[in-house]
Amino acid sequence: MRNSGPLVYLTLLAAIALSVFPLYWLFVVATRANDVVGDWPPPLTPGGNLGENVTRLFAAEDANFLLGMVNSAIASGTVTVSVVFFCSLAGFAFAKLRFRGRNALLLVILATMMIPVQMGIIPLYMIMVELGWQNRLQAIIVPFLVSAFGVFLMRQYAERAVPDELVEAARVDGCSTFGIFWKVVLPALRPGASVLGLFTFMGTWNDFLWPLAVLEADNPTVQFSLSQLSSTYYTDYTLMFSGTLIATLPLLAVFLVFGRQIIGGIMEGAVKA
Repeated sequence: MRNSGPLVYLTLLAAIALSVFPLYWLFVVATRANDVVGDWPPPLTPGGNLGENVTRLFAAEDANFLLGMVNSAIASGTVTVSVVFFCSLAGFAFAKLRFRGRNALLLVILATMMIPVQMGIIPLYMIMVELGWQNRLQAIIVPFLVSAFGVFLMRQYAERAVPDELVEAARVDGCSTFGIFWKVVLPALRPGASVLGLFTFMGTWNDFLWPLAVLEADNPTVQFSLSQLSSTYYTDYTLMFSGTLIATLPLLAVFLVFGRQIIGGIMEGAVKA
């Protein structure tokens, strides 16, 4: 293999620095007082106020930050597990099972992806009102238990990752259709399911518009809580940056977990190949 030149390494280092610096500056400001926010050049070393800022963050009654973290964790975890399971099951059905209307149903699912999310907020909100789910976690969980994008992604992945011969062999051995999915197909879909789970968790955790529409300040998600830290006349930037820093930690943890699953699934497939 041809060795990479120094220009390639310099370009990669520059890209990494540009990507990491905003996160690092977020951490720096979260550890300092408000008087450094407008300083130029910006401070590049952490301060000693992180503990005080975090204490003030969780003590802010208007934000309900701890409750927002718990609500977001429950909603994101539930939606992620549901989307990965049902979308993997549907993707397996569309890719490997033969039934009448399969292509038409897949086209209907793909057509729902062409509708902007913003156009569905009003009718979805009306449904939540009729069900009495305003300001309840069901409102941000139930409508998103299945994803059209997830079905399409897992269908495409199952089409390539699961040989037809493997499915037929399991059927000859007497395995039921769900048994084939659970014991044969789902392990082969692990890398694709990990990618879907990562995207789903991040999307649900970072969602702001729908929780803002259907929830209230006394029962927020984490993004809703962060918005409550800013008022019309004054913004406590160290408080907001501290909240953003803490809200980012679960995403990093999930990324590490799913990243290991992705790499492990790829390596397992490479060994089998």
